[in-house]
Amino acid sequence: MKGSGAVTVTFAGSGDAFGSGGRFQACVHLRGDRLRPPVLLDCGATSLTALRRCGLDPGEIAAVFVSHLHGDHFGGLPFLILDGQFSRRTAPLAIAGPAGTAARLRDAMECLFPGSSGVARRFPVEITEIRPGKRVLLAGAGVTGWEVSHPSGAPALALRVAMSGRVIAYTGDTAWADALYQVAEGADLLIAEAYQRDRNVPHHLRLADLDAHRGGLTARRIVLTHMSAAMLRNAAGCGYETASDGLVLHI
Repeated sequence: MKGSGAVTVTFAGSGDAFGSGGRFQACVHLRGDRLRPPVLLDCGATSLTALRRCGLDPGEIAAVFVSHLHGDHFGGLPFLILDGQFSRRTAPLAIAGPAGTAARLRDAMECLFPGSSGVARRFPVEITEIRPGKRVLLAGAGVTGWEVSHPSGAPALALRVAMSGRVIAYTGDTAWADALYQVAEGADLLIAEAYQRDRNVPHHLRLADLDAHRGGLTARRIVLTHMSAAMLRNAAGCGYETASDGLVLHI
């Protein structure tokens, strides 16, 4: 039975890797019980700016759940960590992502800010690698991942986040995979990639894929994100809600 709580979902970043439509990269802010700090779904390279544009404090974020290790989905983590360091953060920051997250984050930090990965900080950065099908509990949220089809040098995951009596499902980036039926099953919200309307781009979801499988996607609400410039030009009348930077939903 669902609890009486609710989750505020803010699309700080709803764009693709290339800033199509002037949008920030993937960064979805989830705030549930007011006694608990918020968490993020993905943290693209533009996320600090995106969060601040929405009036959201990066220093409050307790955890980041990463779908895969492309820069437009995890590349903001070095900046988030260093922002915490220079703003004298003390609260732990949890990061959960696919196998390889710890090594990729260390490499990214050393590439962008040499020496930064080994600096002593006032707050711990705790990295958990999500095994497909295994639930992890972080910052008051239960997170389960399913492996999907999107090569990034590590397994890509679709994620299902249970918090404050609600379930938020997220495809991340992927070609159609039947695992998405499980990810979406009975969720209060499915955040789904719709990179193109019907043009096939390998390893990405299209609107046509969602239409073809919509009968099996039993989420109560579906919102499209990560749309290319072509999809944005043709999103009107697509039959789904569409995200935009700054969109706030109360689930």
